[in-house]
Amino acid sequence: MLVISGIVLGAILGPLRTRQLGGKRNDALHYGAAFALIGGLLGVFATIIVHRLSV
Repeated sequence: MLVISGIVLGAILGPLRTRQLGGKRNDALHYGAAFALIGGLLGVFATIIVHRLSV
């Protein structure tokens, strides 16, 4: 669940950041993909940590 949340949040925040920087459509897609990957990785690490602490 944390992984999916991280991907969705990253895919939303990436294009928003691009708009702040004045980027074009391709920049927004690139930032969205990169932020989604980063969010997914952070979600995986958070899931592992939560699982390890609960066992």
